[in-house]
Amino acid sequence: MIKPHRPLAVGVVADHYQELDRLYREIWGEHVHHGLWRTGRETPLEAVEQLIEFIAEQAGIQVGDRVCDIGSGYGASARYIARKFQAKVTALTIVPAQHAYAQATHPVDDNPRYFLRDWLTNDLPTAAFDAAYAIESTEHMEDKAGAFAEAFRVLRPGGRLAICAWIAAEASRPWERRHLLEPICREGRLPGMGTESDYSELLERAGFEVETVTDLTREVRGTWGICLRRAMGRFFADPAARGFLLNEASRNRVFLITMGRIWVAYRTGAMRYLVFRARRNH
Repeated sequence: MIKPHRPLAVGVVADHYQELDRLYREIWGEHVHHGLWRTGRETPLEAVEQLIEFIAEQAGIQVGDRVCDIGSGYGASARYIARKFQAKVTALTIVPAQHAYAQATHPVDDNPRYFLRDWLTNDLPTAAFDAAYAIESTEHMEDKAGAFAEAFRVLRPGGRLAICAWIAAEASRPWERRHLLEPICREGRLPGMGTESDYSELLERAGFEVETVTDLTREVRGTWGICLRRAMGRFFADPAARGFLLNEASRNRVFLITMGRIWVAYRTGAMRYLVFRARRNH
């Protein structure tokens, strides 16, 4: 497990996304996650929706299922799943700006349901869901064992969990840890970046059977080139964005540099993008 030298303070993950709210939506849009390029000819929107489709497949989502979105961001994936599968979706985020944006979409028949709530203290009923997924949210959770235990608890027996995660290489080189992985954790507000074996062990310890692990690194890493170009475009075209990034009081402005580190880490192999499919068998 790669960890920053200094433990993250309480509340910094929510603060990160709250302060960067405007920039995130302008650079990523309402889907604050990677895109999946199968052919390389997809538009960014097609790519992010293609990733959601893959996650739905891995989670075994069927028409009418009860589904939990763990770390839902602006709720775009939850809305897609609700619309595509007529699923009943419950979506949780810890970021007030993201929750407010999701609530403003006026979901039909209260679907999805959006909660401003920490996953580790989610207060959801036991065995209430047929499927659950986490798209790039478990990286921000310090107690990953507790997070997976909660996923096991809220799923019914036979339910599936799909997790997309930024993963550290099993044997990263010292310079990669020092100049890429540890700064990415510190600047990106990740209390720890696990390896494939870390995640598999923690999922199995929580009671899950890990069915498959899919490496999508090559298909998703183009996301960061697009985001870097958009971020630089905002810097030169938008005085407000430029002012934020040049203001020393901006707590999270360093993330522009972090984006470059992530771009490099994917290409050196120091970081991978994996999708875990796990089942609760009992």
